[in-house]
Amino acid sequence: QIEQGRQIFVICPLIDPSDKLGVKSVSEEYEKLNNKIFPNIKIEVLHGKLKAEEKEKIMQNFLSNKTKILVATSVVEVGVDIPNAAIMMIEGAERFGLAQLHQFRGRVGRSAHQSYCLLFSDNLTDKASNRLEALVSCNDGFELARRDLEFRGAGDIYGQEQSGLSKLKIATLFDYELMQKARVEATQILKTDPELKKFPKLKSRMEEFEKSLHLE
Repeated sequence: QIEQGRQIFVICPLIDPSDKLGVKSVSEEYEKLNNKIFPNIKIEVLHGKLKAEEKEKIMQNFLSNKTKILVATSVVEVGVDIPNAAIMMIEGAERFGLAQLHQFRGRVGRSAHQSYCLLFSDNLTDKASNRLEALVSCNDGFELARRDLEFRGAGDIYGQEQSGLSKLKIATLFDYELMQKARVEATQILKTDPELKKFPKLKSRMEEFEKSLHLE
């Protein structure tokens, strides 16, 4: 692709290596690509720790086709328009959300050139594989966000859990029609009886719920 004049994105989850996480980083991928694989091709790195003027210069080099390969973190997720880029290569793809991967994929294919999005994983569990298969089979960002929520779970609305199944008793966050009906009903009750005098059990449960919250 580079010999044909195209350019490449290489995305990594981390800026620097981490023994604990064991996923590829921008710094080590740059070293490998720049020193061992493509020593004669101009490669640059882009990540959030760089100063604004450095980021601007690097992006200008990539936009003007001076840089052939850009090794970056998720900073290129949105707002980057490089029509000449034909390959989006994502390392540790299972560590990104589906909507985020969809945004990465949208950085290529922005011109008439045939483009490719390549997903790589060093830890492809069945769950991770199913998530990535969803990306392959769907091009709708909103649908992918919905599927991602199904895969990961919403966690606690009030609490510390950022993923996992919700603790709703008889519904899920995808029961949109039921949730809408419940909202309308709750609004009507509060409008006619804001102190819940006619609903002592409901009032008691609400008071228990409020005591269990710690909102700041």
